[in-house]
Amino acid sequence: MGMEDHFWFNLLWLAAYFGVLVCMSGFGLHRLLMVILYVKHRREVPHPKGEWKELPVVTVQLPMFNERYVVEGLLRKVTSIDYPKEKLEIQILDDSTDDTWTLCQQQVDFYAKQGYDIKCLHRADRSGYKAGALEQANQVARGDFLLILDADFRPEPDILRVTIPYFTDDKVALVQTRWGHMNRRRNLLTRLQSIFLDGHFALEQLVRNRSGRFFTFNGTAGVWRKCAIEDAGGWQHDTITEDMDLSYRAQLKGWRFVYLNDYVTPAELPEDMDGFKTQQHRWTKGSIQVCKKMLGTMWRAPVPLKVKLEATTHMTCNFSYLGLVLLCVLVMPVCTGVVRPSGAWSWDSPRMLMLTFTLFFFATVTVCLFYVVAEYIVHPKRWWVVFLLLIPLMGLGVGMGVNNAKAVLEALFTKAAVFERTPKFGESAQAKLSVEQRAKGYKALKSGFIPVLELLFGFFFLAVEVGTFYYGITENLMGLVNFILMSPFLGFFYTGASSLWRIFHGMLRRRRGSVAVS
Repeated sequence: MGMEDHFWFNLLWLAAYFGVLVCMSGFGLHRLLMVILYVKHRREVPHPKGEWKELPVVTVQLPMFNERYVVEGLLRKVTSIDYPKEKLEIQILDDSTDDTWTLCQQQVDFYAKQGYDIKCLHRADRSGYKAGALEQANQVARGDFLLILDADFRPEPDILRVTIPYFTDDKVALVQTRWGHMNRRRNLLTRLQSIFLDGHFALEQLVRNRSGRFFTFNGTAGVWRKCAIEDAGGWQHDTITEDMDLSYRAQLKGWRFVYLNDYVTPAELPEDMDGFKTQQHRWTKGSIQVCKKMLGTMWRAPVPLKVKLEATTHMTCNFSYLGLVLLCVLVMPVCTGVVRPSGAWSWDSPRMLMLTFTLFFFATVTVCLFYVVAEYIVHPKRWWVVFLLLIPLMGLGVGMGVNNAKAVLEALFTKAAVFERTPKFGESAQAKLSVEQRAKGYKALKSGFIPVLELLFGFFFLAVEVGTFYYGITENLMGLVNFILMSPFLGFFYTGASSLWRIFHGMLRRRRGSVAVS
């Protein structure tokens, strides 16, 4: 390659590298905006407009599919809700293909004898998945308000006493409660997930609601006004995040949402990597599907610019996973000195140092600040613990890049919308169930080539580390570059090895079982 060719190769590569970093920094800037808006609106707690003279009828809807491990615990909590029995209807929306349906029938018989209006609506197929089940159930629901709970949620007895008064405002369509995490401390993965989710629930959702921007229903732990669902076009199942889709359609119709950050509804986090990947894949793919469907409508709607900008960020943020994977490819020649800027823009020039620091701040520091503030909101006395987990937290975020980038591409180039559910095993499942028992009934969890690709990325960054070590010594950049590369190196090995270990461990146990039988 000649001198001139080398110059243009350097220029194009660095342009692509810094272009991706600028885009990633844009999402980091959004995180900083969330923190600033939280400080501004943190004291603006919503309050009900009034009280009901006569409590309305509420239908509790419990969508489930092969949830044998959690159905009994869910119904114990639902039937403990403090609300008049004559005003409460319970619908079990069961699409199960295993013995969950039989278990549901037993539970219906048990609680019906105690005076509860409880029914099990069983479908022979899963057309429309969760959205299809909710759509069908709404046609026969007795209540004007619908409390929706996924099978792993455990509502507190006063959930309706707290949420229903907000509907005295005729414009309120949804009251969403904050998710809690029953098994937050089960292992490292659940601790990291809880931090990720706290950032969304305790900070993002709060800020969006209190600052006059749109926020979205999270699929569970919220109460809907039934006529608002109908007015917005009903449950639609052309995406796999039907909750996000309906939320935007309802708010564009003029309905208001209320977010209760101080009221928590506990739920179960996935305890193994495959379950977490399945959940993240579904959420990522669904959000891009909603983006394709609703982004144009949002910009044509007569709503404030701040609403349009926030909704755009929300619907497009998962495109950052494509940028992350691309950055993983672009970073090696840059960090090892194969591609480097020269002249007035050399690494040690003041303007390059300023650019590098600015991008590093918005792409990394703002994200860390976002999660630190979220943990302060949730755990004001133990928020400092998040500092001990920042490196594995960032590593897990990077390590999920391959899994979630695949979801983005599937949403962009395929129309299929298969709803792969997250495993749910109940509060004491870890002590009682083996790997094979926990996987039974969750055949949708297929790792495929993703763990192998993640490990390849891990080895790729190991090679980058070796090259960077030499380049860092010669250029005096080793400390900063190695810190930045530490998270990708750990993250890809963590996500890939965790999935492969589960596969290997299951094969080993099955082999031992077959040997014992023979």
